[in-house]
Amino acid sequence: MPLAYHDIAFTPEVVALQEKNGSAAAYAKYRGPEYQGGDEIGPQEAQFIHERDGFFQATVSSSGWPYVQFRGGRPGFLRVLDSRTIAFGDLRGNRQYISTGNLSGDDRVALILVDYPNQRRLKVLGHVDIRDPADHPDLTETLRMEGTKQPIERLYVIKIAALDWNCPQHIPQRFTLSELEPVHAEMRNQIAALQAEIEALRAQLKS
Repeated sequence: MPLAYHDIAFTPEVVALQEKNGSAAAYAKYRGPEYQGGDEIGPQEAQFIHERDGFFQATVSSSGWPYVQFRGGRPGFLRVLDSRTIAFGDLRGNRQYISTGNLSGDDRVALILVDYPNQRRLKVLGHVDIRDPADHPDLTETLRMEGTKQPIERLYVIKIAALDWNCPQHIPQRFTLSELEPVHAEMRNQIAALQAEIEALRAQLKS
């Protein structure tokens, strides 16, 4: 667990519970100088982010209540702009504007990105800068996904505060239809071959 994530997530209340439950010593090593950093996107994180077709996003309202939603799109809709910045184009949804409203009062955001087939999970903490597409045409074009007809209403630009690879335990293995298609295609080919063989045998019996 890199120090940046440790500094944000391990509040005094959290540390007190770790001490009470006997896990504080296991995490104490992360306070050492060798664990400096953890607030930059490396090649592994960049590839992981690029491959995702969705993520969970948490914000906090002015009432103190957290709000979590799923943001989805084609793989690559969440773009890595540089080692400390990711961004995506916000398309029109149900027009409740809960996340956007929350972020107008508190720009902090938490993301969880999951690779279900390989049981990997990346946690990201950051600060969101919401921008008007009209004021940033170049960035808007960068974030526009080919084939998407919906207009981008706003740009979410997230400055990374910390990120951490999470424990893969308890992540269920799930697969999308496109991920299963090679297996399904092979099965269809095998079925077609067997059906052809059956028809050939039937023809022989009739003759």
